[in-house]
Amino acid sequence: MKEILLCKYGELTLKGLNRGFFEKLLERELKKRLRLAGNFSITHAQSTVYVEPLDDDADIEEAFRLCRKVFGITAVARAAEAEKEIEAIKQTARVYLPPYLRGKTTFRADARRSDKRFPITSPQIAAEVGGAVLSVMPGLKVDLSRPDITVMTEIRESKAYLHAGSFPGAGGMPTGSGGKALLLLSGGIDSPVAGYMIAKRGVIVDAVHFESYPYTSEQARDKVIELAREVAEYCGRIRVHIISLTKLQETLRVSCDEEYFTLLLRRSMMRLAERTAVLCRAQALITGESLAQVASQTMQALCVTDSVVSCPIFRPCIGMDKEEIVAVARRIGTFDTSILPYEDCCTVFTPRHPKTRPELSKVAEQETRFDWQALEEEAFASLYTIDADAYGETGAGSSL
Repeated sequence: MKEILLCKYGELTLKGLNRGFFEKLLERELKKRLRLAGNFSITHAQSTVYVEPLDDDADIEEAFRLCRKVFGITAVARAAEAEKEIEAIKQTARVYLPPYLRGKTTFRADARRSDKRFPITSPQIAAEVGGAVLSVMPGLKVDLSRPDITVMTEIRESKAYLHAGSFPGAGGMPTGSGGKALLLLSGGIDSPVAGYMIAKRGVIVDAVHFESYPYTSEQARDKVIELAREVAEYCGRIRVHIISLTKLQETLRVSCDEEYFTLLLRRSMMRLAERTAVLCRAQALITGESLAQVASQTMQALCVTDSVVSCPIFRPCIGMDKEEIVAVARRIGTFDTSILPYEDCCTVFTPRHPKTRPELSKVAEQETRFDWQALEEEAFASLYTIDADAYGETGAGSSL
């Protein structure tokens, strides 16, 4: 008896004549990910990707875990393959389904007949499979309204498949279908969530991280790389471009009024991020900002920082409160890393009373007090890159 994975996709079915393009991207991403689990055949038909192990070393459990984190997949089921003949289907049900039903009190059998040439109707198939299950597990009861578990038989073009329900996938669109953007990645809770949410729409994500050694530590940098790796489990790979802001921050501290420090720093960060985006061919920036969450995220402050760049800025968390952002962070697995006690550069020299309703002209006047162009050139020259990916190649730093 052969066990395979049925990976269902939803939104891709709406793509009309372009559907094949999205299916190829999804199939390519699955092939990259599944190398970590062994040798698998990957094919698609009828809005489903079939993931079939090719040898005994293929780890179906690991493949199941990996497939659930691939954008574009809405649900994944572990299924047994059977010949399209009712006695073969019933025998497969008797052997394959009991391990999934142990410990359950009630069940329901459903069927879906994609191949309408199959001579038995869906209700009849469900009744036959339900009877086969009860023949080997007589203690179970049938409950059609609120069962503990539902077993499914799917009659497709070439084979029949039986499984004990599907599990949610990552959803969204296949990686690479939505362009490329650069995430401003701090060590906090919000920015990894923002990167995940934009990546879910098929966007390839690179990241830029600003450090301020020795005010920030190597542990803080390693924390950010780990956050990138955790997000990369969904989108495949994130290249993290790291820029030092130490001298810039030290100059700001002595040159400008304290209440403007955060705004001026953010403006420099946005300019440096846009330069990095040009180098890595990203078409937009992504930030984790949420309106009015902190002083630098008021509407007026955001307008002041936005004014220094010309590329689009995506802020998927802008209308979310902290509890909503934390809920997403917990679900995608970044929360525990985000709360590790290593501070990022935004916490260095934090003003006691930051400006919350800044005027652009006054902010611009503050920038005349120091040579920000030269300081940003020096900062940009410090850039180096570390790859964080889901393909087993995380590691070495390099220049861009």
